[in-house]
Amino acid sequence: MAKCDICGKGVTFGKKYSHSHIRTNRQFKPNVQRVRVLVEKTPTKLYVCTRCLRSGKVERAL
Repeated sequence: MAKCDICGKGVTFGKKYSHSHIRTNRQFKPNVQRVRVLVEKTPTKLYVCTRCLRSGKVERAL
């Protein structure tokens, strides 16, 4: 599974509870997208989460 190259956000684990309160394991996956980003003035493709894209931590290459 992909991980954000900027902040390091990845998959976290938790529990899913049914109506009868039976617990099973589940995964919380981040919204990670492959984006062309300017790194030291050169465009490269990185996996970036949408939180980093919205907050402006990354400059997109056009």
